[in-house]
Order: sequence, then C-alpha cells, then structure tokens
Amino acid sequence: WWPVNDRMCRLRIKGRFFNLSIINVHSPHMGSDADDKDAFYELLDREYRKCPKHDVKIVIGDLNAQVGQEEEFRPVIGRFSAHQQTNENGLRLIDFATSRNMSIRSIFFQHHFLYKYSWRSPNDTETQIDHVLIDGRHFSDIIGVRTDRGA
Repeated sequence: WWPVNDRMCRLRIKGRFFNLSIINVHSPHMGSDADDKDAFYELLDREYRKCPKHDVKIVIGDLNAQVGQEEEFRPVIGRFSAHQQTNENGLRLIDFATSRNMSIRSIFFQHHFLYKYSWRSPNDTETQIDHVLIDGRHFSDIIGVRTDRGA
C-alpha cells in the first residue's frame, strides 16, 4: 500500500484471477476552499492513473459529496440516493466518475434510509457522504452497498 497524504492512500491486492486497486479517500468538506478541492481531485486523478490498466479499480471513502437523483446523471449515479439535489462536491464527484468511466455504486441500490445515511451533523441532519465507485468494466460485480450505523 502507498500512503499518498493525510487524505488518501492507495492499496493493491493481488488476487488469483484479478487484482484490485483501491483508493481510500477523505475529501475536503463543503466549506473548504475551491483550490483545496481542485488539488484533491487532481491528486485523486493522478493516483487513479497509477493503477494498472487491468486491475479492478475502486475509490471508496468519505467524499463529503451529496449526490442527488437528477435524471441527467442516471448512468453514473443510479436512482436511489438519499438526496434530491446534488451539491457542489457531488458535482465534482460525478465529473470525476464520468471522466474515468466509473459508477457511484453506493447509490445504485434500494435500501431503507437507515442504511444510506453515513453522517449526522450536530443539528441532527443526516446525509449520505460516503461513497463507493468502481470502474465501468466491473460495476456489476458490486451487488449491494449499505452503511452500518455506528461503524
């Protein structure tokens, strides 16, 4: 595994039939400077390009992105987000996923809202900001993603 910085690390797992390249991330929050967000996604893109071409590529972690249910993003996001509207960080995430032919699988599956929310703010607002992305060739390999409370 390769620690990139305090917000990102890359792990490669060699398997019998295929290898996995997993990038674990913690994205800047909504209140962060746009330059910090740009630098984060540039670094994420650079690390993604370092993954071997034939590996199954997965990006997972706290992306601080609320992804909505907008029709124009359906091929990338699915239909079962906990949010109606995509925020700025969500648009950045969708842009990254689209540019890399990835699918945001954490919102493709229908689950009770209890299993979608991954963060509760101090004012008790619940949001779905942790996501799992997988490259387009392997998106059907993930058959379910849900959040376990208190994990």
